[in-house]
Amino acid sequence: MSLDYRDKRLRTSVLIEQHNTSFVIDTGPDFRQQMLRERVSKLDAVVFTHSHKDHTAGLDDVRAFNHLQQRDMPVYGDKNVLNALQKEFSYVFSEHKYPGIPSLELHEVTQRPFVIGDATIIPIEVMHYKLPVFGYRIGDFTYITDANYISEEEKSKIKGSKVIVLNALHKEAHISHFNLEQAIALLTELQPEKAYLIHLGHRMGLHSQVSKELPDFIEIAYDGLQLTL
Repeated sequence: MSLDYRDKRLRTSVLIEQHNTSFVIDTGPDFRQQMLRERVSKLDAVVFTHSHKDHTAGLDDVRAFNHLQQRDMPVYGDKNVLNALQKEFSYVFSEHKYPGIPSLELHEVTQRPFVIGDATIIPIEVMHYKLPVFGYRIGDFTYITDANYISEEEKSKIKGSKVIVLNALHKEAHISHFNLEQAIALLTELQPEKAYLIHLGHRMGLHSQVSKELPDFIEIAYDGLQLTL
C-alpha cells in the first residue's frame, strides 16, 4: 500500500475558474467529497463529458449549491447525457417535486462553442470505443477524458493548447481508453507546453514510478492539483 498522497485517486473531475466564473466538468460519485475538500462555495454550472455513472453519479449533490445560490443549476451535456440524467434522476424532473431535491436547468451541447459566464467553451468530439464523448477546450486549456480515438478534424481544435489533460487508463491495450503508450504518442504529436494524465486505473502503477517513464513535459495529475494559466 502506497503512503504517497498522489496515489489516492478519486473519480476524475475538474473545476474551472475563469475571472468570475466557476464550473465543474463531470460530477462522479466523489463529487460531494471533492467539493468539500476544495472548499468550493460557488458553482455556476456543471458540464458533462458523457453519461457513464463514474462521471454523473454525484449530480444529486448540486442541491447544496441550489440552496447556497438560490437558483437552478445550469447543466450542459449532449442529447445522450441529458436523456440519461432524466432517467437516472427522474425524481428531479417529476411533475410533483419533493422539497429539497436538486433544481436543474438543462442545456444541450452540440459541436458549437458555447459560453458560461466569462468562459467560452469549445466542444471536442472524441470516441470512447463506439460512444461519442465530448472533451472541452477553454482558452489554452484542453481537457479530454474517456477516449481512445480522436479524428484529425477534432485534433485541429486541440492544437495550440498550452496545457492538455488526457486520459491514460493503464499500460496494457484497452478497448475504450488510451493506454500509457498511446497517450504519450498523442501528446507528443499535439506538442503542448505541459500535459497531465488523468483517469488512471490502479494497474497503472505508483505515481513516483510511472513518472520516471514520462517525457519531461508530461506529468501524472493528482487529486487537488491546481494549475494557473
